[in-house]
Amino acid sequence: MSSNTKQTSETLAKQAAETLRDPSASAIAKSLAGSVLSQTGSSKETGASMETKASKVLQSEKYSEATKALAASALSQSNKTR
Repeated sequence: MSSNTKQTSETLAKQAAETLRDPSASAIAKSLAGSVLSQTGSSKETGASMETKASKVLQSEKYSEATKALAASALSQSNKTR
């Protein structure tokens, strides 16, 4: 059973969709955007490998604030027991 009760906000879902449509968005940004969108309106949790990616994005200074927002959302929807 899922222990995740958080869902992607409408604002962040829109940002994620825009990221996926942006041809200049980085692969990591698109990956995070896909994860965030897949959790919109569902109780799906972020997988372990995506948690690792998101954590690295948040710890790095090379990513934009938009990418970090996607990473933070992905992490907030991770499995709390992991």
